[in-house]
Amino acid sequence: MIKEAIQKIVDKKDLYYDEAYAVMNEIMSGETSAVENAAYLAALSTKSSGMETIDEIAGSAAAMRSHAERVPHDGMEVIDIVGTGGDHSGSINVSTTASFIAAAAGLKVCKHGNRAASSKCGTADCLEALGVALDQSPEKVREELDTVGMAFLFAQRYHQSMKYVGAIRRELGIRTVFNILGPLTNPSHPECMLLGVYGEHLLRPLARVLPTLGVKRALIVHGTDGMDEISIGAPTKIREIVNGRESAYEITPEDFGIPLADKSAIRGGSPEENAAVTRGILAGEITDARANVCLLNAGAAVYIYGAASSIAEGIAAARQTIENGSAVRKLEDFIRLSNS
Repeated sequence: MIKEAIQKIVDKKDLYYDEAYAVMNEIMSGETSAVENAAYLAALSTKSSGMETIDEIAGSAAAMRSHAERVPHDGMEVIDIVGTGGDHSGSINVSTTASFIAAAAGLKVCKHGNRAASSKCGTADCLEALGVALDQSPEKVREELDTVGMAFLFAQRYHQSMKYVGAIRRELGIRTVFNILGPLTNPSHPECMLLGVYGEHLLRPLARVLPTLGVKRALIVHGTDGMDEISIGAPTKIREIVNGRESAYEITPEDFGIPLADKSAIRGGSPEENAAVTRGILAGEITDARANVCLLNAGAAVYIYGAASSIAEGIAAARQTIENGSAVRKLEDFIRLSNS
């Protein structure tokens, strides 16, 4: 199927859902060659339309999910706070830090992530530098959710089939459909998401894809300065999904009394440096733009989860977790439990 799909894309035709599913199923089963995989990913990435279609994304995500080790949570409402990456901002680990704040505010956060692909420090790199044990079984994940309300699903552990394309992604060095698929293939299948995307053109398609994957409530966000998070330095465009209803709007930090700051103010560094920033924010020792961008994103997560009636109310709840010490305690509890 992959050869036919490559030819179809070269002929400037889109793939149907079933075709995209079939190709990804072949790739994840190890039935295709490295050359075929590279050609397919490059062809999708260089489509004249500039992006994959809704069917191509949804079919690929469904197939990739079918090859992942499932993490059941028995009806527990969980959220993932995640970005596509690929924004080349080199920022601190915003979604990781926001996840601890959100968990301290009472959310059940099941974070799915990996090591850095296009940045210096991915979620897994930051957590490892903080002292978190990355290799967690589904049973351990459930214990973490029950006990501390925070869990991490290391993509390398749960997506064993990614071994067929991991090296190719690194060698290609370009954005591929996997930048989009990573956030869509959380093995816990969360019904709630705060999803940051690297391009405005992804907002509408992903708002249509998420419901096909069982997501009931979501904010899909893109900072107009290129951030794949709610931005501290520019307006952020948002698509909100609530039980099938979709709305679009724009927010700025100033809407919530938070001053604008250039994205250079939240630039990160090595895993050790980013881990120190995460700990400093959670402990209330860092209160500048780096803390503010994490509060913005955590507050939005609290809102879309249903624990606040507005983003503003969510930000207030997020800020309180830092002020009362529960955010940094959440970090310490999670580190301790992950290693037990």
